[in-house]
Amino acid sequence: MPEVREWTAHAQRILHKRRDPVVVQTVRSATAATIAYVIALRLSPEPAPLTAPLTALLVVQVTLYATLTNGFRRVNAVVTGVLVAIAFSLLVGLTWWSLALLLVASLAVGRLVRVEEYVPEVAISAMLVLGVTTVGDTAWARVVETLIGAIVGLGCNLLLAPPVWVEEAGESIEGLARRLRQLMLRMGEEAAGGTPPDQAVERLHEARRLDHDIVEVDAALRQAEDSLRLNPRVREGLLHRVVLRTGLDTLEICTVVLRVLARSFTDLAKERAPEPLFEAETGAALEQLLSEIADAVVSFAVLVTTHLSESAESAEERLTTELRTAAGTRDKLALLLREEAERETRNWQLLGAVLTEVNRILDELDTEHRTRRLFEELDQVSREQRVKMPRLTRLRERLGVQEQMWRNRTGFGERSR
Repeated sequence: MPEVREWTAHAQRILHKRRDPVVVQTVRSATAATIAYVIALRLSPEPAPLTAPLTALLVVQVTLYATLTNGFRRVNAVVTGVLVAIAFSLLVGLTWWSLALLLVASLAVGRLVRVEEYVPEVAISAMLVLGVTTVGDTAWARVVETLIGAIVGLGCNLLLAPPVWVEEAGESIEGLARRLRQLMLRMGEEAAGGTPPDQAVERLHEARRLDHDIVEVDAALRQAEDSLRLNPRVREGLLHRVVLRTGLDTLEICTVVLRVLARSFTDLAKERAPEPLFEAETGAALEQLLSEIADAVVSFAVLVTTHLSESAESAEERLTTELRTAAGTRDKLALLLREEAERETRNWQLLGAVLTEVNRILDELDTEHRTRRLFEELDQVSREQRVKMPRLTRLRERLGVQEQMWRNRTGFGERSR
């Protein structure tokens, strides 16, 4: 049995590696570059048409959306550089001062044609073409090789369908939630006992380090958002993107509030040292509340990363129950903090800040607040799309109206219900 479990774990690691972005990018890029070179050997007059595999290598990206956008910009940059080089070769040829003028002109023209990160590629293409003798043949050969590389890169992404990185982004969001949970549990345990100022400062540093985790999760989420765009395998890409993005925004707010809470604990530890942060009953209630909030944070992350309706409903019910329990504990804590603040008026502001901060986290995790935020984001994205692509929006609305009319005539909607 141990060998079977070890073999199963090894197989799972291999399957996970197959979906790793680095592995996928390496295999697909190498495949596209090799195919582009083989085709260019037959179609290009150059003996070593390396522009084709170079273009395919730069065009192929992890997501279909990035491939389409980068492919167009890459071809635009190379063709622009070739045209600039042809103009310079006809007028001045290659000298040190003409090379300087060529670089300035290429970079300026690259900004004008909006190739974005491929602006240096305009100058590189222009220099390579200007530096050869048979300018005309080489220029057209580079254009042909560039088109071959771009077409092969796009074709590889269509045939070797890029994965949808929603699962990886969901794992990153859940990992962030679990790190938040661990920090909340430690802070709750220390609030119930004696907390030296240096220990409270360490918790504050841990809360600040969570900002780096948010940056990493945001990068994973951006990759997932790109993988959902223009992907024929995804039917509700916009909804997935908004759900994940608003979920990360909520966790980011909770992280900021937790950092402020750690700051309040640190200030209280300095004010009350060597005494405990809170009185025994208040500390126990705060520990219980932070434990309940920590569980709710994980449940919230599970909710925003769950796509099956039945699982989402159970996750939402669990989150609602945990928030209701935490609200009851919060009310109990509020009374204890008020009594403690009346006995010790010197630190009433810090005690009130603790209650304000836990209230803010509970409000952010509230399911009604999340639903309202989700609809607001969907409306905003829809408005932006109508402004950017009015014709496509009108076409979609017309198709939607026609589909509804067809359902009404045929009674399809009634039968499906």
